[in-house]
Amino acid sequence: MKRLLWLLVLLAVGAALYLLSLAIEADPGYVLFAYKGFRYQSSLWAFLGLLVVVVLLYYLTKALLRLLLSSTRLANPWSRLHRERRARLASEQGMLDLAEGRWARAQRQLSRAAEASSQPLMYYLGAARAAGKLGQHEQSDALLEKALQQQPRAELAIALTHAELQRKRGDSDAALETLQAMRERHPGHHLVLRQLQRLYLQRQDWSALLGLLPELRKEKALPAAELDELERETWRGRLAEVGEQGLEQGETALQPLTQAWNQLSAGLRHDPELIATYVEQLRRLGAQEEAEQVLRSALKRSYDSRLARFYGVLRGSDPARQLEYAEGWLKQHPDDAALQLTLGRLCLQNQLWGKARDYFESSLRLQRHPETCAELARLLAQLGDVERSNQLLLESHDLLHHGLPNLPQPRGAAS
Repeated sequence: MKRLLWLLVLLAVGAALYLLSLAIEADPGYVLFAYKGFRYQSSLWAFLGLLVVVVLLYYLTKALLRLLLSSTRLANPWSRLHRERRARLASEQGMLDLAEGRWARAQRQLSRAAEASSQPLMYYLGAARAAGKLGQHEQSDALLEKALQQQPRAELAIALTHAELQRKRGDSDAALETLQAMRERHPGHHLVLRQLQRLYLQRQDWSALLGLLPELRKEKALPAAELDELERETWRGRLAEVGEQGLEQGETALQPLTQAWNQLSAGLRHDPELIATYVEQLRRLGAQEEAEQVLRSALKRSYDSRLARFYGVLRGSDPARQLEYAEGWLKQHPDDAALQLTLGRLCLQNQLWGKARDYFESSLRLQRHPETCAELARLLAQLGDVERSNQLLLESHDLLHHGLPNLPQPRGAAS
C-alpha cells in the first residue's frame, strides 16, 4: 500500500514538472527591475526560482541560528550544558572557600552559582554568611532578600540565617524581632527556640530566658543535662541581677531577692552554686545574719567544701556560735583545708589570735593556698612576726602567678 502511495506521489510530481516545463517553453515571460544605475532582467520563471531560493535561504538561516542558540548537545559550546557546568564549578569552589575562610571569593563564587541555579537557596545563604564575615551587612541582607524572592517557601531557613548574622554582628534587637516573628509563625520549632536561647544568653536577659525554659523542656530542644545546666546558669544570673538592682535601690531591695530565691524549685535551692550566689547577694545587700542562717542550714543539710570556705567571711549575730558550728563540722571533715581556713577566720572574729594562727597553719599543711597564706601573713604581721609574714606574702604571690609562663625578666626584678 505504501509503495503504491509513493508511486502516485512521484507520478504527480513528474506530471507537475512536465506541465511546468511546457509552460516555460511556451512563454518564458519577462521581468525587469531598473533603479538609477541598477538594472536586473530575467525570465519570469527564473525570477520565481530565485525568489523561492531566497525564501528557502531565509528559513534555513533562521533554523540554523535557533540551533546554535539552543541548549542541545549538537552545537553551541556556550549552551545551557556549559552554563550548568560553570555554575556547578562555582558552587563547589564557593563552598570550599566558605569552609576555608576565603570570604571574598566565597561570596563572589556563591553569588554566581545562585544566579545560575534553579535551586539557589544554599548558595544565597552561603554568600550572605561570607558577606557578613566581611562586614558587608547591607550586601548580606540583600542576598537574603534575593533568596526569599527566589524561594519564598524557605522563609524559615532564611530568617534563621538572618537572625544568626544579626546576632553575630551585635544587632541583637533586630535578631530578637526576627526570631519572635518566626516563633509566632512556627511555634515550638527547635531551631527558633535554640537561637532565642543563645540570644537571651548574649543579652543576659535572664527573665526572658526563664520564660523560655519551660518551652525548651517541653519541645526537648536541648539535651536534658544541658537544659539543667542552662537553668542553673539562668538562675545564677537572675539572682545576681536582682542583687545588683538591690544595691542601686538601697536597703529596701532585699524583698525582691528573697522572692526570686523562693521561685526556685526545692532541688535548685539545694544546689551549692545557687546557694553561694544567693548568700553572696544577701551579704552585698547587708543582710549578713540572714546570709549566715541560709548558709549554715545548707551546710547542716549537706556539707560542701566550697560553701564551708564561704562561711568564714560572713558575720552572723553570734560569732561564737558560728565558731561552734564550724568546729562541729570539723569532726566529720578534719582534712578539709577550706574548713580550716574558715575556722581561722571565725577565730579572728572572736579575737582568738593564737587559735586562728593554728587553724591557718593546719590549713596550709593540707593545701598551700594563696588566700590562706595571705590571711596568715596578715595575722603574723600584727603579731610582730614580720619576717615570716613577708615570706608568706611572697609565697601567696607566687601561688597566684603559678600559671604564668616562664619568661625572661629584668635582673633587678629578682633582687
